[in-house]
Amino acid sequence: MAARKSDTKLYVLDTNVLIHDPVAILNFEEHQVVIPMTVLEELDKLKMGKASIATDCREAIRQIDRIIGDASPTEIAKGVPIIRPDGGTYGHFSILLDSFDAPHRALPDNLNDNKIINSLVILQERSPHRDVVLITKDINMRLKARGCGIGAQDYQNDQMVSDVSLLETGFQRVEGSFWETQTTVDTFHDETGTYHKIPLENLPEELYANRFIVDEKGFIGRVDRIGEQFALIRDLPYEQLMGQSAWGLTPRDIPQALALHLLLDPDVHLVTLSGQAGSGKTILALAAAIEMTVATKQFRRIIATRSTRGLDEDIGYLPGTEAEKMEPWLGAITDNLEALHNDDEHSKSSVDYILQKVPLQFKSLNYIRGRSFQHSLILIDECQNLTPHQMKTIVTRAGAGSKVVCLGNLAQIDTPYLNPISSGLTYLIERFKEFPYGGTIHLEGSPRSPLAEYAESHL
Repeated sequence: MAARKSDTKLYVLDTNVLIHDPVAILNFEEHQVVIPMTVLEELDKLKMGKASIATDCREAIRQIDRIIGDASPTEIAKGVPIIRPDGGTYGHFSILLDSFDAPHRALPDNLNDNKIINSLVILQERSPHRDVVLITKDINMRLKARGCGIGAQDYQNDQMVSDVSLLETGFQRVEGSFWETQTTVDTFHDETGTYHKIPLENLPEELYANRFIVDEKGFIGRVDRIGEQFALIRDLPYEQLMGQSAWGLTPRDIPQALALHLLLDPDVHLVTLSGQAGSGKTILALAAAIEMTVATKQFRRIIATRSTRGLDEDIGYLPGTEAEKMEPWLGAITDNLEALHNDDEHSKSSVDYILQKVPLQFKSLNYIRGRSFQHSLILIDECQNLTPHQMKTIVTRAGAGSKVVCLGNLAQIDTPYLNPISSGLTYLIERFKEFPYGGTIHLEGSPRSPLAEYAESHL
């Protein structure tokens, strides 16, 4: 008769999990968390770099040091209690030494991933009454571990939705007429517009401030406030929305109009725009940014950055200023500046003039982290490549009077350790659904060209 397995499992964390979330060790409740020595060695190599991940590596190392404290080597091998802030314990933490016996070796040990998996095979043999589970963001490593008989899982503690199709879009379409579903409405007007006070029981279940309701008859409403029994809906006339203009740019469809409405609203401090390539994310954000810095003087400067593989590394020692080094990475910004001035007689001169006169600064993510920006519009492109932890460190840089605009396309993730569900963009949208000074819009279609739209849906 087989012995009953223990209820507490051994969760072994890969390096990429600690980079993804430096405090991941604290998120496994009563179970034992194990860090292979190979993972500590990889953190040690990465901690001194100038890449953005170096900060996360150092934080993970500090977290491990806080947990271990003055424990003896024997105690560390068996498992050190992970102390909660209230004095209780989460579970235990231990470090797994890399010691391989030839008969047990499952994979060639020329790769660090293989060393970790081999050590887990031995750990499972030594702990037959406990489940050993590898936690890694690396899909291929999970496959190799399973092939060697080791359980393997993705790190999902910071995943907010189970399916990206459930992600908040920022607006809800209502079939037919919205007003045909209403029985009690109190309408009033003031200097800011027309408002409707509607019982919550007559509105969609999921209702958040700055979310929009759009029906097929032309009604568009924005949720202004939500009370215990009623919600205040601001009436937004179709013609007014579609007639908005920012630096000469007008919206082409309703989602673009809703996005521009949020971008230009001084009371909305965080705007996230998602959507496929060519849906207008960058050009809308850039036009609104120029309008609010040059025309209305709402912000002192525009700080533009983007997350992409390569940009997160050191920008190097090439000749030129930081802005000159950054410009190739921020081609999308200058491309959209040209698009905004296509109709000018001398469009190139117009773009050069704007770059000289508009307080537009191109910055690397390394520059953004650790700074605080006052009265600035911070424009972050390609946010789908950021982890939730990286997203937090950047958004928290916004100081007094600043606005953050995050753009991204979840279908174009360039890092092997993220997917649409675990992306920092998804995390931000879901976390800020109930933030009264934030809003999100998922842009539809591909107005870039019929060719781009067909390629997006067929290739």
